[in-house]
Amino acid sequence: MTIKINKIFCAGVGMLCGLSLLSTSCSKFLDEQVPQATLTQDEVKDPKYVDNVIISAYAGLVTIEDMNASFSQWNYDTRSDDAYVGGSNFSDGEPFHHLELGTGILTTDWTFGSFWGKMYKYLSRVSLSLDMLADADQNNPTIQQRTAEMKFLRAYGHFLLKRLFKKIPFVNKPNMTQDDYNNLSNTEYSNDEGWQQIINDLQEAYAVLPTTQAEKGRPTKAAAAAFLAKVYLYKAYRQDDANSNRVTSVNTDDLQKVVEYTNLSTFTSAGYGLEDDMHNNFRPEEAYENGKESVWAIQYSRNDGTEYGNLNFSNRLIVPCIPKVHDSGGDFYKPSHNLVNAYCTDGSGLPLIDKTLKEDYEVGSSENVDPRLFITVGMPGTPYMFNTNYMIAKTNTWSRAGQGTYGWFVSLKQNVDPALVNIYLFNCDNQWASSMNRIVFRYADVLLMRAEALAQLGQTTEAIQLVNQVRTRAKGMIANSIVSGYQNKYGIHYGVGMYNGSYSKEEAMKIVKMERRLELAMEGERFFDLVRWGDAATVINAFYASEGTTMNFLSGASFTADKNEYAPVPYEQISASNGHYTQNCGQW
Repeated sequence: MTIKINKIFCAGVGMLCGLSLLSTSCSKFLDEQVPQATLTQDEVKDPKYVDNVIISAYAGLVTIEDMNASFSQWNYDTRSDDAYVGGSNFSDGEPFHHLELGTGILTTDWTFGSFWGKMYKYLSRVSLSLDMLADADQNNPTIQQRTAEMKFLRAYGHFLLKRLFKKIPFVNKPNMTQDDYNNLSNTEYSNDEGWQQIINDLQEAYAVLPTTQAEKGRPTKAAAAAFLAKVYLYKAYRQDDANSNRVTSVNTDDLQKVVEYTNLSTFTSAGYGLEDDMHNNFRPEEAYENGKESVWAIQYSRNDGTEYGNLNFSNRLIVPCIPKVHDSGGDFYKPSHNLVNAYCTDGSGLPLIDKTLKEDYEVGSSENVDPRLFITVGMPGTPYMFNTNYMIAKTNTWSRAGQGTYGWFVSLKQNVDPALVNIYLFNCDNQWASSMNRIVFRYADVLLMRAEALAQLGQTTEAIQLVNQVRTRAKGMIANSIVSGYQNKYGIHYGVGMYNGSYSKEEAMKIVKMERRLELAMEGERFFDLVRWGDAATVINAFYASEGTTMNFLSGASFTADKNEYAPVPYEQISASNGHYTQNCGQW
């Protein structure tokens, strides 16, 4: 049986390589494809053929990334206090273990060159599509809309590169020649100006993109608005000192732009809102994918005529190693004790923002917890992926490295119920991949971005109201969610309260930062949030101090301010740049 899904990313890329004018431009990946048809130069300009050209750019979001260079950047989020790298031992993906320790990091590590190379391969497809679209009728609505989509995709590639590497070359000029590429500089723009390049693309996309798209995966006006808000939020925390990664100021004009682009009517009028059960955002079944909270998502597919389907191979390392189910699971991206403890609440149901637990939370303890914990983290004493045939325990089944070296917890948001093996989860070359979408922008993030901007602007009452919207959903999950029965079954005590009263700007920001952590944990955002706020060194070194005594692999870990906030520009890129690339600060 073939599943036919109306998703833009599911199409192949063979059509593009049939173009004679691309004979010297196709990447190695494209060169390996079998051409399915050919298009003449005039046909390329015809709106009815335009999708045969740009589909390669969309397909790149699925086919170019891999488990070691995931475009979700979960691998690089293991530097935060939310997660440990995990795996079989320290040498398993060793460069990522060096990243999580903050020591022993080399500019030659493949962790940097791999991601850099894959992202620029993806951007080359987008640039090629934009060059072709520029030759078509610019008054045609289809051409205008597809150009807007490509500018959105170009912004996405540059955004991921910039928040990881800081100093990057921008591939944003039309019809670039080989000499243009050879002379690119990664300091052509200041940090602030770099963010603005991304914003420029998104503003042009926002002006054209429609409210709805017939094909899932194409960005909408709301997706562009959410993306603009995110980039303006990064830009607002100015880090323009060339010798430092410190936040020197917070720009109010940029914050006002965040408020502008998170106008909630933009989203609610298009049907976006919070799911009743947060878990619905992380289910592979077609009935749940592209739900009302999914503002823009990467689309994956199954049984679509390709060898395995266009599956999500980027998360395949996160699958645990369950005997006779998925024995080859990688067991990476392990939730931390620090994250689990963050879900504990006081007698009012509020997070313990400035308090420390006497001991780590475990299922069955008397502490109250937020139910979002059990959507995010698989805990000993609870079922893996909500399937009681697979109860998590403190055994080596749930610790590939053995003896709980990286803890006994399992990440849930990326994984699929083992009962769905060969339906939505597939063994591909002895590793596991699913067809579940990855949401890039969801409505809860929109609410929290708006709350953050308002809190920074001193409009704390409205900011707290927005936080409470997210918390109201969490409270409702106590009685109405996939984990609502955990209280009686597993001795768990739920408690979620609302923030009441007046709060200073500083207090409101603490509340917003905590809520972002609780809501978006294990979605690849935490480390980058800490860097954006200028909190990374303080928070991560405190994490090392608190967990280094029990998690032995963290012994000796140290986060170096003005260095470890960003990955180094890869050595091979510096070497090949003819002196046009400059390394990030920190004496790499």
